[in-house]
Amino acid sequence: MNIQIFGKSKCFETKKAERYFKERRVKVQSIDLVKYGMSPGEFRSVKSAVGGLEHLIDRQSKLYDQLHIAYLERQEDIERALEENPGLFATPIVRNGKQATVGYQPDIWKTWE
Repeated sequence: MNIQIFGKSKCFETKKAERYFKERRVKVQSIDLVKYGMSPGEFRSVKSAVGGLEHLIDRQSKLYDQLHIAYLERQEDIERALEENPGLFATPIVRNGKQATVGYQPDIWKTWE
């Protein structure tokens, strides 16, 4: 398993995901989304694996309201907003190769072992 956890440093769900894999002695690569963002290739892979762009957006985020994301109609505009403001991503995004999940999903992660 090659696990990457994209998260926010103060996100409780991200910390739970990291603890889940640590307890199972699975090595993870933790990436601070706010600080480092996500490469275009990683973004395409994750977007495809989770079933589309709408699953990646944190609708509870302050940025979501501040940037009026709900009113953006074009997918390109939403993708640009995510690229420029990685705090808009729902976290944690856990990636295992071409598979990925958003949020705390231990039932799915068990199938990866």
